[in-house]
Amino acid sequence: MEPTLPDHIRGLLSPGAYPHNPPDVELRQTHISYVFLAGDFVYKLKKPLDLGFLDFTTLAKRRHYCNEELVLNRRLCDETYLDVVPVVAREDGARVEAEGEPVDYAVKMRRLPEDGMMTSMLAQETVTSAHLERLARKVAEFHDTSERNDTITDLGGFDTAKGNWQENFAQTASFIGRTIEQQQFDDIKAFIEREVKENQDLFRVREKEGRIRDCHGDMRSDAVCFVRDGVCIFDCIEFNERFRYSDVASDVAFLAMDLEYRGHRDLADELLGCYLSATADSTLPLVLPFYKCYRAYVRGKVDGFQLDQAEIDDAQKAAVAAGARRYFELAHRYAIARTPPTLIVMSGLTGTGKSHLGNALAARLGAAIYNSDVVRKALLGLEATERRWEPFGAGIYNEETTEQTYQALLANAQSWLDHGKPVVLDASFIRRDERQAARTIAKDTDARFMVVECAATEDTIRARLSERAEDKAVSDGRWEIYERQKEIRDAVDELPGDEFVSLDTAMLLTRQIDAVIAKLGF
Repeated sequence: MEPTLPDHIRGLLSPGAYPHNPPDVELRQTHISYVFLAGDFVYKLKKPLDLGFLDFTTLAKRRHYCNEELVLNRRLCDETYLDVVPVVAREDGARVEAEGEPVDYAVKMRRLPEDGMMTSMLAQETVTSAHLERLARKVAEFHDTSERNDTITDLGGFDTAKGNWQENFAQTASFIGRTIEQQQFDDIKAFIEREVKENQDLFRVREKEGRIRDCHGDMRSDAVCFVRDGVCIFDCIEFNERFRYSDVASDVAFLAMDLEYRGHRDLADELLGCYLSATADSTLPLVLPFYKCYRAYVRGKVDGFQLDQAEIDDAQKAAVAAGARRYFELAHRYAIARTPPTLIVMSGLTGTGKSHLGNALAARLGAAIYNSDVVRKALLGLEATERRWEPFGAGIYNEETTEQTYQALLANAQSWLDHGKPVVLDASFIRRDERQAARTIAKDTDARFMVVECAATEDTIRARLSERAEDKAVSDGRWEIYERQKEIRDAVDELPGDEFVSLDTAMLLTRQIDAVIAKLGF
């Protein structure tokens, strides 16, 4: 069946509709937008829909939300979003940026380079760890500075998350048998009910910590473009504050879910490892399964909405139906996966890569993650990134403070293990008594126990420590610290073979994670 387009939308397919007369015009559609690629510029119009969670049915509302889109997207993509411009209907056809009575409004954007689009780079397999680190830091900085207040917490907190899920289930009941199977629907619903019941205190703690922010709301790889030495993240949610105000975990979970959906779990591991390194958000991994499932489910839902839109042709309907099924399958995998209570101790000398692996491993397993540098500085009232270039065993690294730091790490671990949650502890753990103390905690809480010893060549360690010295990192590790640790470390020979794994961190990060999980038998 041929798509049905409104007259002014069909008119905008002509290059003559634009003041710069582009050589050609391409129309792309989403479930709520018409997007015209017109030479060096992009014009985005809103479909006159009322979907309950958004209402674009009047000209005034579409103009309002175009202005909202402009302002909000300039937070992460300032140079791209140019203006809100009128669309007029004349006898010789529709025109944008022309004199006359507006029949619609469009957001005018500078067209981003196609070869910098993350989706294009994923297809070409040119996304590197450096790209992901740049992206993760951009997102972390945005979350750190984005607005938060009581209203945002009320609208974007746990109660709203529960309401969003109730809406999801209501709006997808008619999809059962079309894009989602009954068993998938039932399993996901049971998972959410369990999360709401068992983890309410965790969600409330995150509210009190200020984790609910004015976020992006639609952060996925087709909203990311790498430009020069920076990154532009565009197309945020403007039409419903309830979807944009959220736990920061929901934003980063969306991007990680999207990478996994596209078959790039290795890149999702890298992204989450870098994000956690930049934020030191210890409990974020605990809520990642909840928010990954939510994001996958919502994508399945909104793709399904297009199946009943007259302007969508049959080929696109077939494509979105297949995509919706895959999203619901992914949401189901998140819902049925569960890591048993487990204590993982990251062990190794400074510069061996244990923190990056520990962060990514915690994200994959949905485990709380505690870093000794962050915990140590918090005990002393210092910012995590405040540098202290002090000799080994002196200053804030004296024996007494180190003992207090390990006690705090173990107390945090026991608290979550008592609640049936997995935990990753990121510290050197180079002494036998430190490892044995952690093992005792695991035994007392009936948790699995694993020491992950990280190793690397000295050339690699030198390079990492040199780079870290120039970076905004929480670790104060230096070459002289590495040499002293090497002198005093105890060999890991007190542990049975099923509680110990040694890894060369020069390996691909995902392979390191897979090796740990294989050793654990999950």
